[in-house]
Amino acid sequence: MSGLPIVGSCCAPTRLRAQQLAESRVISAALPRISTGSTEAMVKLDGGTFLMGTDSPDAFPSDGEGPIRTVHVDPFYIDINPVTNQRFAEFVQATGYKTEAERIGWSFVFQGHIPAERYKEIVDQTVPGVPWWCQVWGSDWQHPLGPDSSIEGKDDYPVIQVSWNDAVQYCNWAQKRLPTEAEWEYAARGGLEQKVYPWGDELTPGGKHLCNIWQGEFPNVDLADDGYSAVAPIDAFPPNGYGLNLVTGNAWEWCSDWFNSTYHVAATRSNPVGPPEGNARVMKGGSYLCHKSYCNRYRVAARTSNTPDSATTHMSFRCVRDK
Repeated sequence: MSGLPIVGSCCAPTRLRAQQLAESRVISAALPRISTGSTEAMVKLDGGTFLMGTDSPDAFPSDGEGPIRTVHVDPFYIDINPVTNQRFAEFVQATGYKTEAERIGWSFVFQGHIPAERYKEIVDQTVPGVPWWCQVWGSDWQHPLGPDSSIEGKDDYPVIQVSWNDAVQYCNWAQKRLPTEAEWEYAARGGLEQKVYPWGDELTPGGKHLCNIWQGEFPNVDLADDGYSAVAPIDAFPPNGYGLNLVTGNAWEWCSDWFNSTYHVAATRSNPVGPPEGNARVMKGGSYLCHKSYCNRYRVAARTSNTPDSATTHMSFRCVRDK
């Protein structure tokens, strides 16, 4: 009947969904295309369609991991490795940039990395609900675990203690951009369709650790059976099928999208870029603090978020550029 609103249901479109789809197409088309940055240490991916997300019982529905959907991404280049301390230092030397943690004077450090004898002196407070995260004065990308730590001898480790805003500034300098969530997941899957991890469905095939996550009892006992109790160097584990290192575990990676748990359901499936606004940005990949009992988000489809000004000991990023 002409002029009547469409009745909403789980399987019928609504005017709101139609409006959101149209909006998302406009946002996707407006994504800045950057094709001037160096492609050194990057891999060119042909793009195409893939099955994004998951309907697995291990998923976190409140995170918006599902439904599984067919998504298209255009060809792009992506960094083989997360941005390293060495590369970030080159950026800082060239620009004089001060990270947000440096300007504010503190950032978040995991409790297990703070010397007991210094705890009362350098910890201002802990985060309600997650007391293992401590506000530590003097922690930044050059002192990632607190004022007594350093990155000396760790040129080939991912830079950490960088906010989303810091990552964008680096990208601007490098003439690149942060990946969209869809680009990141397409790249992380390494050509495998709907596998739990970049290498398959088994976490430790043949008993071999293929990523840096927590072993033991979180948050008090880390056995470090994978060889690391903090961030690992970029060559610590085998690359995925596209030649990318450390896409699972180790350190969360910032994406360009604003985080929303439902927006993608009615959004475009062609080069999606997330909602037009929000309070937090998407992060993918999990970290060395992830454990199945608490944060089983080292799966390729998993996602989480943080505010753009936040920096921690387990957050990093890598860049992309267009063809």
